[in-house]
Amino acid sequence: MVAPALRLLCLPFLALLAAAIGTTSPAAADEAALPYELPPADRSLSGGRELGPADQPAPAHYAQDRGDIDDSILLPAARDRDEDGDRRWARDHFAVAAGVISVPSYNGSDERAVLPAFYLRGRVSGFAFSTRGTNLQVDLIRQKRGQRTDFKFGPIIGLRSDRTGRIKDAQVEALGERKLAVEAGLAMGVTRQGIFTSRYDQLGVRVVGLADVSGRHGSWFASPTIDYGTPLSKRAYVGVSASLNIYGKGFGRYYYDVDPLGSAASGLPVYDRAGRKATAGKYTIGLAGAWALSGDLRKGFVLLGGAQYGRMTGRFAASPIVRDAGSADQWVGGVGIAYQF
Repeated sequence: MVAPALRLLCLPFLALLAAAIGTTSPAAADEAALPYELPPADRSLSGGRELGPADQPAPAHYAQDRGDIDDSILLPAARDRDEDGDRRWARDHFAVAAGVISVPSYNGSDERAVLPAFYLRGRVSGFAFSTRGTNLQVDLIRQKRGQRTDFKFGPIIGLRSDRTGRIKDAQVEALGERKLAVEAGLAMGVTRQGIFTSRYDQLGVRVVGLADVSGRHGSWFASPTIDYGTPLSKRAYVGVSASLNIYGKGFGRYYYDVDPLGSAASGLPVYDRAGRKATAGKYTIGLAGAWALSGDLRKGFVLLGGAQYGRMTGRFAASPIVRDAGSADQWVGGVGIAYQF
């Protein structure tokens, strides 16, 4: 991925970038494999643990905090600067990024907003953590030095600010703003290094599940994601990601149904199908890339850029909030700069 985290404290953007990364031919990537050696644990170039979420995005005050932005494949790990051959766990590292992201004003809108974004990730004693805008995720499975297969499992907590403000459509605004929701849940997955193009590429599969713990929409959200990333050279990195968002009944009712009072106020037709049952309400595909200003992706400053396309589907796409006042096509794009150490 991510959003307004690639929306954390300042709104998400990096999640989007981290979330989906561009494609390249396997042959070209193999020819441009990194010309230096790293222990397998230190050449992890993507995945929720490394930049996460990923998470990742993510997004902007709303895009990444909704979990709609993937953010799993952005920055490779920083250079391992110690010579401790007895070290058991993967080396500690930290990365911080800031930039801007362009997102729909709400999930399903055809109006846009440009928002600042901030992202943070790190690993301490084998435990990884990452932010996704207003979301925080921690991986409780410690990563050992040298392992190529990395299992992930841990808690995630965040804020959902969709339609809490910045609603540019007058009809949707007339329906009334929604209250900020607090969501908590679990993230799990597995990544494997050295798959197709070289020993440095990485393929990951993960699932995130969140439930409302604040009594707002009173429902849940789940998203399975698959992503792949590879270096093109010592300073260039690309990747791609795809995900499906599945929502509970209460989520559809709170955000996409229109009751008679709302219809009278907004002029939109009455609609109650979004809240009838759980539904796959959106899919996303995205790509992003990183370019190391320092000449080495594993340390120093890195330029980031990416784009993500999402499509509202089923009962969500048929809602007047999307069909009449907005659009089923959802685009997100962002640029920024990161520093890792």
